[in-house]
Amino acid sequence: MSKSRTIAHASGRPWLAGRWSDGELIVIEAGKCRVAIMGSPATGLPETIRDLSDLSDVDSVAARLPGSFHLVASLGGRVRVQGTASGLRPIYHARLAGVTVAASRADVLAWLAGAGVDEEQVAVRLLDGMPHPLALTPVWRGVGMVEPGSWLRLDPDGSARAARWWTPPTPEVPLAEGAGPVREALVRAVAARTAPGGIVTCDLSGGMDSTTMCFLAADGPAKVIARTMSSPDPAGDDLVWARRAAQHLPHVQHIVVSGEDWPLRYAGLSDFDEVLDEPTLSVVSRPELARFFFTLSDLGARLHLTGIGGDHVTWSGPTHYHDLLPRRPLLALRQLRGFRALHHWPLGETLRALADRRPYRKWMAGAAESLQRPQPGLEWTLGWAHPPRLAGWVTTGAADNVRAAMKRAAETAEPLAPTRGSHVELAVIRQSGRWLRQVEQMCARAGVPMASPFYDDQVISACLAIRPQDRATPWRYRPVLREAMRGIVPDDCLRRTTKGVFSLPAARSLERHRADLLALWTGSRLGAMGIVDESRIRAAIGGSMTESEQAHLDTAISVEVWLRGIQR
Repeated sequence: MSKSRTIAHASGRPWLAGRWSDGELIVIEAGKCRVAIMGSPATGLPETIRDLSDLSDVDSVAARLPGSFHLVASLGGRVRVQGTASGLRPIYHARLAGVTVAASRADVLAWLAGAGVDEEQVAVRLLDGMPHPLALTPVWRGVGMVEPGSWLRLDPDGSARAARWWTPPTPEVPLAEGAGPVREALVRAVAARTAPGGIVTCDLSGGMDSTTMCFLAADGPAKVIARTMSSPDPAGDDLVWARRAAQHLPHVQHIVVSGEDWPLRYAGLSDFDEVLDEPTLSVVSRPELARFFFTLSDLGARLHLTGIGGDHVTWSGPTHYHDLLPRRPLLALRQLRGFRALHHWPLGETLRALADRRPYRKWMAGAAESLQRPQPGLEWTLGWAHPPRLAGWVTTGAADNVRAAMKRAAETAEPLAPTRGSHVELAVIRQSGRWLRQVEQMCARAGVPMASPFYDDQVISACLAIRPQDRATPWRYRPVLREAMRGIVPDDCLRRTTKGVFSLPAARSLERHRADLLALWTGSRLGAMGIVDESRIRAAIGGSMTESEQAHLDTAISVEVWLRGIQR
């Protein structure tokens, strides 16, 4: 913490406020309770904590606070530590000298405990698709993770135990009723970030998520600067929609950056020096991220608001109709017919996917036997998860270790929700939350924290409460966000039904940096650990890579670069 300051409030007790790695740090004392909030403003907190008699009572306090934060509460010699429901703010723990210690980063605990890397878990990170609960086991030996949605209780005797504080809502609210709570949660989430004023930057890709952030931010006291990157891909239409939105925001400064002038992926991998506590796919885009955030710093930005996560929390996929088919066949068949027409699903594959009624444990055990087989057709869109796969360059021994880890996990694995559709939603939110957390760590280096209001617990709960048939529909594009933002975002900005296209820069990056990628797999850490066959991966890079192979390559790069970083 730096630049701390003390602010008096009505009770006479001090608020200690300052900066923390994840944003603001505020420590508040009221009655017998002391609470620290790290990452979000805590307006009105003293009044809510004054009468707390037990750490479990903090549930009601945390549920009312906007923002994304770590919370630490101390009461009667016991301590409560919690993160967020999405996993964007995780909690790790380890035993040190007979005492349980909690932290927001796994590598810090590993360093304190003198713990090394778990090579089996390193191999698990090479999966293209890592089904729950594999991600709950850190890559560091002796370090555990509290499941998102649970809090860790630290007792005076040095022991600890976890308890649930958040469960996903039952999705039964009609869209007409649910849009209002979504709108209210998003307004509060953005207002909590813009209230301190200063300069706040936003993405403005022209998509509904970033456009929503810009309009909500423009309504606050902060000066807003919106940034659009024009895609060099001829099929990209982001700039057209971004300029349309900017016309409705006369007080927002709009900056357009040419994608042609932006760094390509894969640049500077051998010089990667970020300190991260687990591998992340964002390393392949590190040159773009670094330039982007240092540019924001030059603009004097206090904070960057991103629309990342809107796809994951306000929209949903057709998996829900796998669940609804036995109970509401007419509704399910109508919706599935629409999805078939929209995505050109073959009838045979659709029927086979719908006939798969395996429980989660059996599905996961079966997935462990298929790690290096071709991807099935519709299992991802109508199944429990993206079927996990390993690339052909993963060694036999490493593949056996991953298979064993999956089978062990399958013995006790429980889905994140009672139905496939809700499980898939939560798994995707957690997966993207893990990625986003590492992006935030990388971007904090430029001195501009990044905030993702769509990942606030209140926003997630409001979105997931809406009926699946209103969120997952082939007949309307992004219905939840459209309805929630009516009256805030102009109708002509809500009509977009396309996504940005950046396939051309990705292809250029691979071609331009092919030699660097080949060099990365000569004397690699993964090769030395016996996890990757270097000759096979170099042969794949030297040829014409499929989209699936390039995804596997990006995963392998993320792990290799991370290993090099921690060994420095």
